[in-house]
Amino acid sequence: MCGMTSIHSQYSEQIETGCAIVGGGPAGLMLGLLLARAGVEVVVLEKHADFLRDFRGDTIHPSTLEVMRELGLDEAFLTLPHTRAPKLSAEIGGRQISIADFSRLPVHHRFIAFMPQWEFLNFLAQEAARYPNFRLIMQARVEDLLEEQGKIAGLSAATPDGQIIIRSRLVVGADGRNSVTRAKAGLEVESFGTPSEVVWMKLSKQAGDPQETMGHAGPRQGFVLIDRGDYWQCGYVIRRGTFTDIKTRGIAAFREAVSAVSPLPADRMDEIGGWGDVSLLQVRIDRLKRWWRPGLLCIGDAAHAMSPIGGVGVNLAIQDAVAAGNLLAQPLRAGNLSDGDLAAVEARRGFPTRATQKLQLMMRSSRRTDQVSAEKRKGPPAFIRGIARFPLLSHLAGRLIGLGFRMEHVRQPQISAASKGQD
Repeated sequence: MCGMTSIHSQYSEQIETGCAIVGGGPAGLMLGLLLARAGVEVVVLEKHADFLRDFRGDTIHPSTLEVMRELGLDEAFLTLPHTRAPKLSAEIGGRQISIADFSRLPVHHRFIAFMPQWEFLNFLAQEAARYPNFRLIMQARVEDLLEEQGKIAGLSAATPDGQIIIRSRLVVGADGRNSVTRAKAGLEVESFGTPSEVVWMKLSKQAGDPQETMGHAGPRQGFVLIDRGDYWQCGYVIRRGTFTDIKTRGIAAFREAVSAVSPLPADRMDEIGGWGDVSLLQVRIDRLKRWWRPGLLCIGDAAHAMSPIGGVGVNLAIQDAVAAGNLLAQPLRAGNLSDGDLAAVEARRGFPTRATQKLQLMMRSSRRTDQVSAEKRKGPPAFIRGIARFPLLSHLAGRLIGLGFRMEHVRQPQISAASKGQD
């Protein structure tokens, strides 16, 4: 860690704030909005120049839509381009079944909204910017955490305009599964299950295609199909470390392998012209042994990386942010934030994190004893087969996927006044 008193002269700008949030993703921007709304001075740092990146988690769950409703933002939010899924489906034995039905959820919006994540993040950033105590710094790459007397007291970051130093009562790591913040803080990570990978690609949407907003198909549910309006976002699930071998066999062999598990016509695969048309995402399930240390807290993927099953990663990140906003706004405003306040956030969100990861591992493993038997086994996981046999279970699955194991509500009142005239 760097010493605060010895490095001030190196920095082009020095900022003091109540909370510095690393990462302008769903967790970081939602927490920034909630804290600014509740009267806390907050700075969010995002390492990229914009939010335009493909193949990010684009699912907005019913619980997130309920949070937007509690903030009075849902109507404006749902005018943005999106598609709606009142249920999620899977193909088993050549027939489509509903694996998650949201029609009975006790919320206003009973569907998953599929929206490009840049639309979601731009919306959150614009709403947060209405508060004068909120600041978003783009192209800010965190380089170090600053420590005073055993407590994190801020951070240093590089920007196109030079180095900056931010002193804050709290640093929040919301910078994803490859979090620099948690690495710099020395927080220990536990991993679970067998890591896998997903090869993402875009394929055109044409007449006669499946009428599904989101579905899983093929042996082991190895193909994901997401309706993006004028195209399909497709994910081909592979074992970790096999992509190099797949590339060695050539693009034609890859097209044939994808076609074997895809519900789309075989000639649609001709749109995959080369390896530049696909993107590889590593899938792993992990979580921090402890989410915090004095002066620092991690939330979202920085605290717990999820499998893309059910698209729950964004939902959990938002729920973490809401819980953190509820529990930390008052002590941050008062300037008396304690270790107990940080531990309370982990205690609140620890159970739903562990339970969700356990469910994801069940859906992946289906009680198999080793990877060899997993490769030989052809049917879908036992969890999916159970829903196929007892359709009413799709409503239970809809509740777990749509709302999670512990749904959070906005509890902090609005204190800061937003500037309604700001664009």
